[in-house]
Amino acid sequence: MNISEETFIINLGIHIRQLREKKGLSQQGLADDCNITKSQIARIEVAKINTGVKTLVKIANALDIQPKELLDFPLK
Repeated sequence: MNISEETFIINLGIHIRQLREKKGLSQQGLADDCNITKSQIARIEVAKINTGVKTLVKIANALDIQPKELLDFPLK
């Protein structure tokens, strides 16, 4: 199954938002835990930027999950 890069980035952002909300974190709270800006979290969640692996690891650590869990989501 082929997926476009854009579709993947959109779904990744949705998944990160869902995981963040499940943990009861605001965008600012997650950003603080990751030592990145709130605007960067917002742009990731709405697929305005293609984030790097280092940032994904920071997000996974802040959410107390394995980085691979960030990439385990249904494609829409």
